[in-house]
Amino acid sequence: MVYVSWDGKEDIDRMTQQGKAFTMLNVLVVDDEANIRKMMAVYLKAKGHKVVAVGNFRDAVNEGARRSFDVAFVDLRLGTADGLDLIPELLALMPWLKIVVITAYSSVETAVEAMQRGAADYLPKPFTPAQINLMIQKVTALRSLEHKVLSLQDELGRTIPPLDFASQSPAMQRAVNLAREVAGSASNVLLRGESGTGKSTLAKAIHNWSDRAEKPFGIISCPSLSADLLESELFGHAKGAFTGAIRDYPGRIAACEGGTLFLDEIGDLPLSIQPKLLRFVQDREFERIGDHLTRKADVRIISATSLDLESAMPEGRFRQDLYYRLNVLQIDIPPLRERHGDIRALAEEFLAFFGGKAHRFYQGFTEEAVQFLMEYGWPGNVRELSNAIERAAIVCKSPLVGIEHLPDTIRAKTGAVRVGDLVSLSRIEEEHIRRVLGETDSLQEAAEILGIDQATLWRRRKQYNI
Repeated sequence: MVYVSWDGKEDIDRMTQQGKAFTMLNVLVVDDEANIRKMMAVYLKAKGHKVVAVGNFRDAVNEGARRSFDVAFVDLRLGTADGLDLIPELLALMPWLKIVVITAYSSVETAVEAMQRGAADYLPKPFTPAQINLMIQKVTALRSLEHKVLSLQDELGRTIPPLDFASQSPAMQRAVNLAREVAGSASNVLLRGESGTGKSTLAKAIHNWSDRAEKPFGIISCPSLSADLLESELFGHAKGAFTGAIRDYPGRIAACEGGTLFLDEIGDLPLSIQPKLLRFVQDREFERIGDHLTRKADVRIISATSLDLESAMPEGRFRQDLYYRLNVLQIDIPPLRERHGDIRALAEEFLAFFGGKAHRFYQGFTEEAVQFLMEYGWPGNVRELSNAIERAAIVCKSPLVGIEHLPDTIRAKTGAVRVGDLVSLSRIEEEHIRRVLGETDSLQEAAEILGIDQATLWRRRKQYNI
């Protein structure tokens, strides 16, 4: 019995042309009618989607265990099995999966029960290519909305402003230009640079510039987890695989299907995990902890390191074969001390961002503060600059941020003085007047705090060029 109303190849071609701009989805079709499976697969593949079509409950579960899908079309009558029972099975394997129930025996009761079990939509037979097309559009829009919500949550929780990567540094310009060029490829990328230079920010930008932008972007910090937890986080685990594994966990690789996984500080990846990661990078295959089933995933790997991996390889701390698999495309990010012309622009960008979070408006920095920022070596790079400006935005109550609002570590290394330093009294006086002026709203208030009249304060300002 055929329940699909097709108008032939012309209908498929017409619908395919209409759907050219759609995001590619991984689709699972589960129906015991061979003709329906074939026709749906033909249509969906013609639109550019990846399709796996199976005819029974067990094969559907097996396919869901081996690979990740975005959407599943599930028939409610699968021989002697009930398609409703398949819904929670598939969602346990892939919590993000959107399930569309299809059946010739539609009713309000079955639709409600399907939704209660986790189905995203309901499609009665007979259906047309236009209806399948509409379902694909709805799923694509829903997936896109979910990714946008996650991105907005990231933005709301952001601790530093999004950088536009504009730079006066030729080395930084080369790095950004190369990142834009390689974004469109599927090759693995290795970002190299000191801690705090912005490797994770550039990794996210490469993802956003790529055709994977609508797919997930995941981050794993290799030094932050033990070897066992890191392996579980990467590859997932089966229920009961170890103490505390009370349910199946798909892992970040499976969760990033079709997207990008960023491995920060890959040089700290434990040796015990490196062979398993190498296998995934080479073959796109992996196994969860406690489960011998081989799974596949289409995930691009971007890794980053502040370590010298070339030295780590002869010492046996990093596998040479893994290094060359990860380092298909290498991008070197220069330290902030080599981007001298970018410091002021970055500082002003951070000040506007943190000032906005504190509901304050700042006109900028005093010229002396700018000089101190430019003279400092910034061993912590952009991250240290961000932290310094965040502090300044919190403590400064005047329109201009001065040296008195910068952290003591910066002032100590750039010539700012404190009481007790081996400097002249006039230098201490100058520093004190600058600080008081920076913390007060008027000359009168500053003069009262200093215990001098405004005329004397005016002369001191002229003397010290404040």
